Amino acid sequence: MLENAHLHFKIYKPFGMLSQLHSNDARESRNKRFLGELYNFPDGIMPIGRLDEKSEGLLLLTTDGKLSDLVNRSGVEKEYYVQLDGEITNEAIELLQNGVEIGFHGKKYITKSTLVQRLSALPALPEPNNKLRIGRHRPTSWISITITEGKFRQVRKMTAAVGFPTLRLIRMRIGDVRLKELSPGKVTPIKELSF
Repeated sequence: MLENAHLHFKIYKPFGMLSQLHSNDARESRNKRFLGELYNFPDGIMPIGRLDEKSEGLLLLTTDGKLSDLVNRSGVEKEYYVQLDGEITNEAIELLQNGVEIGFHGKKYITKSTLVQRLSALPALPEPNNKLRIGRHRPTSWISITITEGKFRQVRKMTAAVGFPTLRLIRMRIGDVRLKELSPGKVTPIKELSF
């Protein structure tokens, strides 16, 4: 007898949406947006990891709980494009690469070394949400940052720790799965998902 095949999806999670399908909290259900409004997902679907409400980009969903757990625990690379408040310096990039101290659950935590690159050409991305106050008072810069861990709001905490707060955060890649041409709110079924 064949085991039931698991179902997988990749989505572009829009800005302002929570990384969960719905909420059992009536007030939250009225005031927040959830993944369930994007697509008629099958029973048993779950997000692999999370993106906070103000972040956007690639989010994977699966019915395979073991796969979800594997990705969250195994150090799979996750690449983000980050728009920063101010023109980031070479010193700040070096600090990010070597690991910086952030707060996590009330304790100090040193992030693992990571790959950080300044993006000289602006990436072709959807327009930012108008709630983001970008470039109103000073110049901004873009970096690509690839991490293998995923502490709560880690990238935002890292860039703030070196003096360049995150204005816009877009996850572009998880392992070999890329955001590519997806636009905000779009959902694509994936045949296979392996890490």
